[in-house]
Amino acid sequence: MDSFEAGQTVVRRDVHRTGAVWSEHALRVVADTSEALVAACSPGAETRWPALYVKARNDGDRSVRTEAFDAMATGVWELADAVWQETELLLWKPPEAWFSVNAFYTSTGLRNWYVNFEHPTRRTTDGFDTFDLTVDLVVAPDLGRWDWKDEDEYAHVRRLGIVTDTEHRAVDAARDQVLAMLAERSGPFADAAAWTAWRWDPAWPALRLPRMPKAVQGVVPQGG
Repeated sequence: MDSFEAGQTVVRRDVHRTGAVWSEHALRVVADTSEALVAACSPGAETRWPALYVKARNDGDRSVRTEAFDAMATGVWELADAVWQETELLLWKPPEAWFSVNAFYTSTGLRNWYVNFEHPTRRTTDGFDTFDLTVDLVVAPDLGRWDWKDEDEYAHVRRLGIVTDTEHRAVDAARDQVLAMLAERSGPFADAAAWTAWRWDPAWPALRLPRMPKAVQGVVPQGG
């Protein structure tokens, strides 16, 4: 499949092994090379998330996310339209990696780096598919310290069978790979100063998702 053009809108989808879509997120392509796809968004970018995720965010109740994972295990959930909030995002996703490196920005600059452990990329006509494997690594802006995040949720999805033993081994290997990148200052960490200085251009247009037919909105059936 051809590379995406800088400035193009693409859709990142998290796709469950049944083929059902778990989430969608509109992104703007910054660069697309053999090394990695670099994409970005700003507050207001259109997304679709599991309705229980949206409820957890709106209510400030993370326990509702556990209900969302329970729903995922059944293969049936509802999607809700939402928008990206609070931060600008710059994402670095190598095609074969079981992770992406993300940088989050507020009005004061780079807030933190955030490593999301997820499936390797599967390119689509509109963007790319992956699948979030729950556990994350939060890294300080100066790369001087880091902390694992959502280990409790990762243990829960392991118990539910959402993350298989094969995926778990891939995540463990990816953890080591990311820690080595941090130690070696490789990947995006090799050019941390440029990443720190990056900001979303307010002249860029708002990011919109393709419209879903009404017939396929709402409950996602078992198997897709």
